[in-house]
Formats: sequence, structure tokens, C-alpha cells
Amino acid sequence: MEFIFLGTGTSAGVPAIACHCDVCTSDDPRDRRLRTAAALRFTDPTGQQRVVLIDASPDLRQQALAHGLDRCDAILFTHNHVDHTFGLDEVRRFNAVMHRPIDIYANERTLEHLRRVFKHIFDRDANVNDSFVATLIAHTIEPGRPIDLFGVRFTPIALLHGRLPILGFRIEPIPDANTPAPGAEQPPTDHPGGSASPFPLAWCTDVSGIPPESWPRLEGLGTLVLDALRRRHHPTHLTLDQAVDVAGRIAARRTWFVHMAHDLSHEQTNADLPESMRLAHDGLTLGHPN
Repeated sequence: MEFIFLGTGTSAGVPAIACHCDVCTSDDPRDRRLRTAAALRFTDPTGQQRVVLIDASPDLRQQALAHGLDRCDAILFTHNHVDHTFGLDEVRRFNAVMHRPIDIYANERTLEHLRRVFKHIFDRDANVNDSFVATLIAHTIEPGRPIDLFGVRFTPIALLHGRLPILGFRIEPIPDANTPAPGAEQPPTDHPGGSASPFPLAWCTDVSGIPPESWPRLEGLGTLVLDALRRRHHPTHLTLDQAVDVAGRIAARRTWFVHMAHDLSHEQTNADLPESMRLAHDGLTLGHPN
């Protein structure tokens, strides 16, 4: 099982258009950030390879090609904003390769957004021409109600993006007779910073606040992925200092920050962070490759 950071940038991406700041002109490839999204690629209990996407960024085509994503079995959406949904049209290629529809999971607000923006997909019969569009099966999800997909459990977590209620996800393999007990020795992985499994992993992007009822779902994490937009205040995102404080309270073995703007240089910022916390970068992969 491997968890791939497809993109780690804010809605404008990095470099930003028409910007010539030090980060946007950096030679460090880790300072080049596509829009934030992720993929979980794994082999299910039957031996079938699976890919589950978290969000469909506007850069999805480029991200899928960069990481050799040959299928998409499901998509989990955190919220309805453009930088997390506007790649949905690209998944039609996965339909063509797999010869099957793709299940998508989102709260009701996000599903309403998708049906409106992608009317050509959800109301295909109204199209003037019968064109090549995605085939999707929509599922409404709610915080605290787990989704079990192919041997992996995804538990939606209530978060706040300013005044907008959104979702994070706690991701962990469903235990079976062959799963080591908590605390048992686990096989080494390529997880940066240690040999322990990166799971359970919580994906919490576009966060400005965590409701009281969500904190228990962030306990006992191997990996926390958390929004850290920039150093200056923002009304709908955590600043870097706020993110460090939240990560310290959650105390995952490793924290990776995402959704960074061009205010944060990868190398310089990491030099100032606690040892267990780092900026993620596009292409960072946690866990075992198949």
C-alpha cells in the first residue's frame, strides 16, 4: 500500500502565474506544487490493484501521468472548491480503460456542486451530442460514518474551512487475522523518518478549525497530513504556526504539511520545523509500493 501526494500547492499552484518571487523562480523541484490531491494505491485482499483518489484537482491529468495511475476505483471529495473538483472530467479515461463506472463519495453540498458544474456528466441525456463523458455513481457521506473500500476504511472527519463545513479522512487498513496487533513490530517501509507504517493516516487539507467532536478521530495516527498555507493570517486556512500547534496537539508520529502558497520555501521552511514535521512535496510517497 502506498500513499502518493499528487499535489501539495494552494489553489493558484506554485509557481503562480506572473510571479517572480524567490519560491516561484526556485530551482528546487520541491518548490513546484500542483494543486493539492492524493492517491492511495494498493492491492486488495483478492490480489486486485486498486487506486482511490482524494479529490480531483485541475491538474489530475498531469498527476495521473506522472505517477502511472492506470485506474481509478473511487474518489473521495473533501469539499466543493474548484481546486479540489475541476479535474473530475479527466476520469472518463479511467472509465474507458476499466470498462466500469467510478464511485464518488462526498457530502451533499459537494455533490450538488458537482451535479451543477458537471451537468454534462450527471445529466448526459440532455447533451446535444452523445459525447465521451465520465460514468460515475454518487454516494452521500457524513462525518463519523466509515466507508469500507477494498479492505481499507475511510472515516470522514468534520473540519472547518472558514465557515464552510468540509471533510477530512482517516485512512487505515481494515484489520484481519494477518494484521499485526497495535504496537506489534511491523515490516520496514520507505516512510520518511522511520520504519513504522504511515497508517492510520489522516488527510486534513483546507483547514482553519477542528470541531471538538473531531479530535478523537485524530488520535493514534501514524501520519497526519495538515493544511499550512503560509505564515501570514488567512481567514480559511491554518497558518504555518497554527498548523505546528495543531500537529503538536495531535502528536502523530509524522506530520506532513500541504496546500502551501508561494510564501513558503521548501528547504528554508523545513529547517525551522520540529523534527517530526515537514512540508510535503509533489510526488512524496509513503508506504510500500506494489
